[in-house]
Amino acid sequence: MILLNPGPVNVSPRVTAALARGDLCHREPECAVLLERIRARLAAAFAPRGGWRPVLVTGSGTAAVELAVTSACSERGALVVVSNGVYGERIAAMAAAARLRHRVVDGSWTEPPDLARVEAALREPGVEAVALVHHETTTGLLNPMAEVGRLARAHDKLFVVDSVSGLGGDALDLEVVGADVVAGTGGKCIQGFPGLAFVLVRDAVAERLAANPPRSLYLSLGTYLRAPMPFTPAVQIAYALDEALAELLEETVDGRVQRHGAAAALLRDGFTRLGLEMVLPAARRSNTITSLRFPPGVAYAPLHAGLKARGFVIYEGQGDFARTAFRVANMGALGERDFRAFLAALEEVLGAARACAAGA
Repeated sequence: MILLNPGPVNVSPRVTAALARGDLCHREPECAVLLERIRARLAAAFAPRGGWRPVLVTGSGTAAVELAVTSACSERGALVVVSNGVYGERIAAMAAAARLRHRVVDGSWTEPPDLARVEAALREPGVEAVALVHHETTTGLLNPMAEVGRLARAHDKLFVVDSVSGLGGDALDLEVVGADVVAGTGGKCIQGFPGLAFVLVRDAVAERLAANPPRSLYLSLGTYLRAPMPFTPAVQIAYALDEALAELLEETVDGRVQRHGAAAALLRDGFTRLGLEMVLPAARRSNTITSLRFPPGVAYAPLHAGLKARGFVIYEGQGDFARTAFRVANMGALGERDFRAFLAALEEVLGAARACAAGA
């Protein structure tokens, strides 16, 4: 089955084989070596100039984001949440659940945030950090990371980034954007399995974050910064993540980003040929997700079923977009042949749906 959803993704045979390396107690030194190698490979991939501390957490990408968000502020501090999609809304929900003071700067799901409103929010008393989603999986929208990072630096605020579906898919230079805390996961563009996620913490702010009050027992950065793996990790998933990171470093992050971009271009040329309308203009699209409006007479359920019967899984729209659009991701260990086969299947399913609508 070819997975064209934004995670879990198809992985290589090499990564799958890593799951069978054997049983291992997480308190043995061999496990410590494995986890330290993963941290080193994460740093080499995404923070090659040094100055960052990777923190591993067993859980989905959401666990990593919640770990970062709920640890970002002091007891009386406030967080500015920039929200233009489901995952920005999720950050706000995390802050609310943790009883963390926060202010939401919301906006259209197809537009970049209003930077003047973001700056005004950063000027409010007690604000200590700003959080932004790098790649809004809701639509495939890329947010203006460098611009928000400049505002954060100008106002001496921490910059917390959700790059769960961004790292390895679209370029993100942590120094250029001025990020301080970045959440990611192994199960998307890194091409591992779901179950292990991570937070990259800038060394310069680690001590400050560790001193913030814990708003959760399991999801507190201070706990992980003081003890690298305080809870039982998903050991077999760690084996696979280790191998996926080795593959990523062999390909290089730049090479992985370029591959995703080439795949997206191939697919989008095909979508245009098939008469499909893309939700976002080209300048706002990521390398890994394309949101497409339903053509007349086509609904998600039969479209999904027809494609799945041919070996391809697509993804439903979220929120209001569930009624008007669907999503196609091009993450994972897939090649040009896979994408061309998908376009042929899509043409066949759309043709049948259009013929049925015309006959009705």
